[in-house]
Amino acid sequence: MGFSDELRRAGAEMWDREKQHPFVTGIGDGTLELDKFRYYMRQDYIFLIDFCRAISLAVAKAKEVEDMGWFAQLLHETLNKEMALHISFCKDFGITEAELRSTEPSPTTLAYTRHLLQTGYSADIGAIATSMLPCSWGYSEIGQMLSGRGAPEGQPLYGRWIEMYNAPEFAELADWLRSFIDRTAESCGAAELKRMEQVFIASSQYEYMFWEAAYRMEQWPI
Repeated sequence: MGFSDELRRAGAEMWDREKQHPFVTGIGDGTLELDKFRYYMRQDYIFLIDFCRAISLAVAKAKEVEDMGWFAQLLHETLNKEMALHISFCKDFGITEAELRSTEPSPTTLAYTRHLLQTGYSADIGAIATSMLPCSWGYSEIGQMLSGRGAPEGQPLYGRWIEMYNAPEFAELADWLRSFIDRTAESCGAAELKRMEQVFIASSQYEYMFWEAAYRMEQWPI
């Protein structure tokens, strides 16, 4: 039992609610409205850009060369592979790259990415890693969960999304991030462990809010 397991238990209620969110279950059974998924894909593109910036800060602040390499690999997988798949995937949904680049962040997207970047600039590597964990680990769990239920009938594009996050490579990076956090926590004091828990809980809340914002197709009030 490592510190990441303790974090997972602390966020269990939020993570369970996330897996039961109608956006997530709608992807799994193919009933989610396409307009909502298109909205999500455009916001996720904006999110991934700043997520990469946060990973870059983790590369800079990691103390060991081997850990720098792993964060660099996570950056490469996200920036060059996941983003390319994302852009290609969006074309299948009728979203052009120009539309993606012109997307403005929703209130929730802006708040979540600012949380990640503020943590990245101000915190030590342990808190930076835990701020990213709910995204990396959470998507891996969702991909595995939905894949285990079978491909959604009549919606092969949703099935492709599920398999992207069910990929072993994605799970491997999430597992490494957990192991890094477990190792880092062993040498942290009480104050730093508390900070790590706080940013983990905040990111878990934002993960739920991101699904909710996409389901409601959240807009700025004015």
